[in-house]
Amino acid sequence: FRFLDNRLFATCSDDTTIALWDLRKLNTKVCTLHGHTSWVKNIEYDTNTRLLVTSGFDGNVIIWDTNRCTEDGCPHKKFFHTRFLMRMRLTPDCSKMLISTSSGYLLILHDLDLNKSLEVGSYPILRARRTTSSSDVTSSGSSGPRSVGSPCHHNDSDLLSEKHMSRSSQREGGSPRNSLEVLTPEVPGERDRGNCITSLQLHPKGWATLLRCSSNTDDQEWTCVYEFQEGAPVRPVSPRCSLRLTHCIEEANVGRGYIKELCFSPDGRMISSPHGFGIRLLGFDAHCSELVDCLPKEASPLKEIRSLYSHNDVVLTTKFSPTHCQIASGCLSGRVSLYQPKF
Repeated sequence: FRFLDNRLFATCSDDTTIALWDLRKLNTKVCTLHGHTSWVKNIEYDTNTRLLVTSGFDGNVIIWDTNRCTEDGCPHKKFFHTRFLMRMRLTPDCSKMLISTSSGYLLILHDLDLNKSLEVGSYPILRARRTTSSSDVTSSGSSGPRSVGSPCHHNDSDLLSEKHMSRSSQREGGSPRNSLEVLTPEVPGERDRGNCITSLQLHPKGWATLLRCSSNTDDQEWTCVYEFQEGAPVRPVSPRCSLRLTHCIEEANVGRGYIKELCFSPDGRMISSPHGFGIRLLGFDAHCSELVDCLPKEASPLKEIRSLYSHNDVVLTTKFSPTHCQIASGCLSGRVSLYQPKF
């Protein structure tokens, strides 16, 4: 769900709808929004334009104009479409949209303009590459995104590379609005295999993105943190990559095939991650320091601060309270647990 103001909030559902609610009258919906054709999994909100943004397993990102909302719904339009869409997020300043896919691609729309719908082929792809460490530099070519050679990618690079690369050239002096970057994020142990990005979260200060990735064969699972990088390419022959892997940790891989939702703490110093029948609290160092104070030259392991176990089934989701020192977790059987950890 997502609050739009002090009283109005929106929820999404697997019944393909979005509902608007008023805290003062929770026994009935303000209105129901219809537009998706499959499960709706994400809601974002741009407070500047009062536009609601939703994404679903139908591959669509839809914009809803809450400025013109009535009992019958809100005017809406399809903003973006991609195959195998899993999760969609806006950065805190709403300047970027990130979209993860089950085929291992991470899409970033830069200099975001939600008022401009993106038809297929109308957006310029400026950069398309795998994220690299400092010891793994790949020179750019003219063929678009590099495939990692795994069946999990379903050849969706065809949709986002050669056909559209030929329609737009890289603009000198900066990126145009809604320019699309296509990445296959580096995942430890997955260099030669595909992966599925099942969970996508953003640092509350917009410094980094947090991914939960599983291998194509579901035999490995990782939590990874990627720092946003801005500026010109380090090497002229290589296109700039916006994300750099800074921290990671291998997960228990219990409950194969299920999506596990992880999260940052409100101050961004800790990560809560489902781990088997419980959760792990992870930090960038043992002292729960800020990310900017713990940026390594090469990817480093996340530090386990605390483990909390109280479920009898696989934990699928966890969330920090935005106002209290409290964490919630939910498991496959439907039980929700609340923790108040002491350090």
